[in-house]
Parts: sequence; C-alpha cells; structure tokens
Amino acid sequence: MSIQDLFDLSGRVAIVTGGAGLLGAEFCRILAEAGAAVVVADINIEAAHKTTKALTDCGYQAIGCGLDVTRVESTRGVVDSAIGQYGRLDILVNSAALDPKVSAEGAVRYASSFEDYPLESWNAAINVNLTGMFLMTQAAANPIKVQGKGVIINICSTYGLVAPDQRIYQKSHQPPQYKPVYYSVTKAGVLGFTRYLAAYYAGTDIRVNALTPGGVHNNQDELFIKNYSYRTIMGRMARKDEMNGALLFLASDASSYMTGANLIVDGGWTAW
Repeated sequence: MSIQDLFDLSGRVAIVTGGAGLLGAEFCRILAEAGAAVVVADINIEAAHKTTKALTDCGYQAIGCGLDVTRVESTRGVVDSAIGQYGRLDILVNSAALDPKVSAEGAVRYASSFEDYPLESWNAAINVNLTGMFLMTQAAANPIKVQGKGVIINICSTYGLVAPDQRIYQKSHQPPQYKPVYYSVTKAGVLGFTRYLAAYYAGTDIRVNALTPGGVHNNQDELFIKNYSYRTIMGRMARKDEMNGALLFLASDASSYMTGANLIVDGGWTAW
C-alpha cells in the first residue's frame, strides 16, 4: 500500500465531538482533507454549523449537529444523523471536554484552590469529561461493531500524565490561581478508558487509541506563554494545527497495528 493510500480516508465517516472547538475544528478539517465525511458535533450548534460551512465551502462533505455528551438521547441522535446522512460510521474522535483556559488577561477560570473547590464543579466536569465520553462511545460503538471495523480516538492531555505545574499560573500581586483538580483526574481517566476499550475489542478490527496534546497557543497572556514555553524542550507552545498529523495517523490505516496506545504531542513537556 502506498503512503498516500495509508492516510486516505475516502469513503469513511467521522464524528468529532467538540468539533467547533480550537482543536476540534482542526480535527474536522484534517479528516475532511483526507477524504472523510465529517459530522461536526458540538454543544454550540451555531459554532458547529459555522465550522461545517467552512468545510462545505471548500468542497468537503460535512454536516453539523448539536451535541450534549451528557445526554444519552443527544449522543444517539448524533450517531443516527451520521448513519442517516452517510450510511456508516468509521471514526469517532472524542474531543469534547471542559477545560478551564488561561485568558488573555492571565486569569484561570474556575481557579478555586483544592480545599475550596466546589463539588458541583467537580461533578459537572466528571459528567462531561468522563461520563460524556462513555456515553458518546457507547452510542458510536454499536454501528462500528456491526460494521466490524472502526477507530476511536480519545483526546487526553499532558495533565493526564503528569501533574500541572501550578507555578506557571501565578502572577505577581494577584491571588493564587490553579489548574483545577478535575482536569488531571478526568484526563487520567481517559487513558484508563482507552486501554479498557482497546482490550475489550481484542481480536477485532476496532482500534482505540488516545492522543495527548500539550499546551496550544490561544492568545494567552505573555507571561503565561513565557512560563509554559520554558517548561517545554522545544521552547514554545503548539500551534493549533500541530496535532493534525497525529490525529490523521491514528484515524487512518497508517496506524493499523496500534491500539491501546497514547500518542503524545507536547513539545517535550513530559520528557523531563
């Protein structure tokens, strides 16, 4: 098989949850460019349709769907839309997640200390980041299993592998800020979920892998960018398109002998 054929997704159908997000939209684009029909699924339906229009305006196959991963009927509805529109489902990218970001002003949203972290915020994050991935994968697994072949890719984080360096979130003369506890815990859970599913589908052509991005540049304040970049071997944050090659590799036949694996793209953050 030629290298072009290995990465070719022509005739395949992909669902990307969180498909209108910073990385989700990039994942939709690279899958479409490789030939897949893409279902852009996002809780923000207007953003999903905007992302879809950008794809269809370029001649790619795509539909947009509203998706609340915490609701069984919503996850099943997205899968039904994919099957109804394209007749099959080959690829699921679980990218939807709650992730408090550093703003341009340097503030971390929901930056409570561990001791004071609200139970309702913890529960909401578990519901989206783990239960939501569980429900979406359950819904997608049925047609993939019937088909006998498919790929599931779960988006993790370096903070699922190592603890956050809370020092990079602090600013002089401001109250302490923290990457919250739920993010590390849920992202570590994503890896356990990935390995469980890979083993569960042993002996089949259903492959399940994780993709672990490092920090992505998204108009954070200069101090945070400097502090984060200092921690990476490559000395910078990632561009939003720098996960695309890894995502396409995992979605395509180029990774046909990989399952239960975690592909890390973090500029060397976790190497030291």
